[in-house]
Amino acid sequence: MTLKRACSLLTVKSFSEDERVITGIASTPSPDRDGDILEPEGAEFGSAIPFLWQHDHSRPVGQCTVRRVSEGLEITATLAKPVPDMPSQLAARLDEAWAAIKTGLVRGLSVGFRPHEYTFLDGGGLHFLRWELMEVSAVTVPANAECTIRTIKSYDRQFSAASGNRKPVVKIASSAGAAAQSTTVFHKEKTIMNIGEQIKSFENKRAALAASLEEVMTKAAEEGRTLDVEEEEHYDNTAAEIRQVDAHLKRLRELEAGKAATAQPVKQAGNGNVATVASAPVIRVEQKLDKGIGFARFAKSLAAAKGVRSEALEVARRQYPDDSRLHHVLKSAVGAGTTTDPQWAGSLSEYQEYAQDFIDYLRPQTIIGRFGQGGIPALRQVPFNIRVHAQVSGGAAGWVGEGKAKPLTKFDFESITFSHAKVSAIAVLTEELIRFSSPAADALVRNALAEAVVARLDTDFVDPKKAAVADVSPASITHDVKGTASSGNPDADAEAAFGQFVAANLQPTGAVWLMSSTNALALSMRKNALGQKEYPDMTLLGGSFQGLPVIVSQYVGDQLVLVNAPDIYLADDGGVAVDMSREASLEMQS
Repeated sequence: MTLKRACSLLTVKSFSEDERVITGIASTPSPDRDGDILEPEGAEFGSAIPFLWQHDHSRPVGQCTVRRVSEGLEITATLAKPVPDMPSQLAARLDEAWAAIKTGLVRGLSVGFRPHEYTFLDGGGLHFLRWELMEVSAVTVPANAECTIRTIKSYDRQFSAASGNRKPVVKIASSAGAAAQSTTVFHKEKTIMNIGEQIKSFENKRAALAASLEEVMTKAAEEGRTLDVEEEEHYDNTAAEIRQVDAHLKRLRELEAGKAATAQPVKQAGNGNVATVASAPVIRVEQKLDKGIGFARFAKSLAAAKGVRSEALEVARRQYPDDSRLHHVLKSAVGAGTTTDPQWAGSLSEYQEYAQDFIDYLRPQTIIGRFGQGGIPALRQVPFNIRVHAQVSGGAAGWVGEGKAKPLTKFDFESITFSHAKVSAIAVLTEELIRFSSPAADALVRNALAEAVVARLDTDFVDPKKAAVADVSPASITHDVKGTASSGNPDADAEAAFGQFVAANLQPTGAVWLMSSTNALALSMRKNALGQKEYPDMTLLGGSFQGLPVIVSQYVGDQLVLVNAPDIYLADDGGVAVDMSREASLEMQS
């Protein structure tokens, strides 16, 4: 949900001229839209909240801290002090804000908050159960008896509309005639409040009026005098309005008590069955995580629980109380499979989403994962455990005269079976890192898991010495390939690579270059005698060389590899699993 606004009145209690610190009591914020309820106990405050001037995000004047007290909210605002090298307009704004708030000329507050949890009310409004205070803005309102929360709302909405944050409903009224003047009338949204909400609204109004009386008397006491004529009139008018509010609150409470006394029990339906209607659902705002972070949280929770999934669920609830998906994944991972429930595997779908999210983060970092992306030809996808027949030699044909024998030829074939293989790595994580629940710690765990896998995949994909190991791992794409030594001339080396394709009667329609970052940088910096770049389409991160796309990886080494992507078969089911142990078997090398 987007940023919402609430309004409040500020009563200045103390201020420090040297530090420009103002401390005051603000009444409990009232939501901008009538009919909504803001739960005071559900407020969450940051350590430093922006303090804006007149609702303008481009005109900050300082920072403030907020804490909850019995009277409402205690706001301590620290306004910036002008310095000699500060622009004159900024210095003037800071001085104006300090003087206006200190003297009470500006005592309206517009509070920006972001809701985290809320329910729907019967009257159509919202009840905000948990909300986070994001910003506080000082706004100008009339300093008289009519300065209530409702007045601040009216001014606040006009400021918001002027800044483009909200579009008020307007009506253009004009008299007949060409020279008639037009009047813009702002229409307030009408919502019907129930009795309880009306009582809450008038209680807030009474608190604001009482704060206004206290402010007048405090000012006179500090100056050691009695009230002047204007202050007496203000005090008497405000006291009279308080008496009216008290009388109205008494009537509202009597009406509420009468409704409760005359309420009738719900009659049972036809056969005596009463339908139970659940309360309005609580809407939770789920945080959108970067790719792979959810899987990293899953791995951290397992590691902190020493691999016990039931304990990992409790760890996740402590470290990530708002991550309901993580809780469900850990809870679902405990259940065993069964053939009696056709829906038993449905709970595992969220784990598959977590695993796929990590694969989506990992794959673009590997050489294999960059095929088929950004205009680079894709490898040929095949399933596991199938035989692929390949022709290793071709036949020969010849001209045949009338009545002559036809030449005999031979074709050689072989079959390749793609059996399952997996890449595994042990990532060492300290117990301190596992216990941290900060986003930075989650990213470190994700990166540690990914970097080990990337290094192994990329190295074995292009290493000429990597031979196939039965039932363990495939050979690299450069194994048993007879390359040519570099001549030192990139154009000559490229011509030699193309020549090998032509000699083998292969059409490199999906050809891609593989090279290291060092070679890519050297090509991108190479210039001719006129100072022009010889390969303007090359960069340190890739590009195009001799009209073909380039994949750059540090694991290619000093090789320059030309591959035809459609001729490379890839079997990949995208699965990933994680296990945790405080012990490991180490294979020592002599």
